[in-house]
Amino acid sequence: MANTDDDRRPKYQRIADSLREAIQSGEYGPGDRLPGENDLMAEHGVARMTARQALGVLKDEGVAESRKGAGVFVRDFRPLRRRGIQRLSQEQWGSGRSIWAADIEDRSLVVDQVTVSEEAPLERVKLVLELADEDSVCVRRRRFVLDGKPVLLATSYLPTSVVAGSAITQEDTGPGGTYARLAELGYKPVHFREEIRSRMPSKDEAGQLSISAGTPVILICRTAFADEGRPVEINEMTLDAASYILEYDFDA
Repeated sequence: MANTDDDRRPKYQRIADSLREAIQSGEYGPGDRLPGENDLMAEHGVARMTARQALGVLKDEGVAESRKGAGVFVRDFRPLRRRGIQRLSQEQWGSGRSIWAADIEDRSLVVDQVTVSEEAPLERVKLVLELADEDSVCVRRRRFVLDGKPVLLATSYLPTSVVAGSAITQEDTGPGGTYARLAELGYKPVHFREEIRSRMPSKDEAGQLSISAGTPVILICRTAFADEGRPVEINEMTLDAASYILEYDFDA
C-alpha cells in the first residue's frame, strides 16, 4: 500500500529522499557525481527549480557538495568521532599529547588560524569565571582543519590573572596544550562540564567552516574547573554537524 504521508511530500523532498537512499545503499559512493538538474528534470518530469531544491536539501544536510562547473557530488569526508570523555582525561594532556589525539587517529589536523588577545570579558564569561569588573581575560581563537576540511571554530577565555606570562598567552601553548600549562601554573583541571546544543550557522560561521547556510552547527561550551571548584577556562566551540559523531562512553 502506498504511504499517503509520502504522497503529500513536496516533489523536491521525494527526489531528495530517493537520492539519499541511493547514497546510503552504496549506489553513489563518496566522491561520486550525483544526477544533475537536467537529469532529474528528465527522470522525474519536474521543473528546474524543483530539481535544484532537491539537490539543495542534500547540500544543506552536508550529504553532498557543489563543485564549481562540475556538478554536485557525494561528500567525500569521514566524520570525526569525538570521544567526549577520553579526550579530556589527565592521562591524555598530562602526558603531553593533544586532546585531539584521542579523536583523529592517523588523520591530518591543522590549526590554520590562531589569535591570542587580552580583552574585557563578556558578561556571560565574567559570570562563569567569577571575575570582578576590572578583570580581563586571555582570549584564544582557533580554527581546526581536518583532512583539508574546516571542522571546528573554538574560542577559549581564561582569567588573565591566572595565565599572564605563560605559554597560554602565545599561539603555541606547547605539549599537552592549555590544560598542561594550567597544571604547571597550579590550576590543574580536575573537572569539566560541557553543554551541547545546535542551531543554524551565522553567515560568518558558514564561511569559516565552508558549509552551506542550511547545514546545522553543534555548539559545545566547556568549562574547566581546578581544585575547590574554581573555573579556569571557558571554551566555546562551533562544530560542523555533518563532520562529527559525538561519542560518550562511561560506566553505569
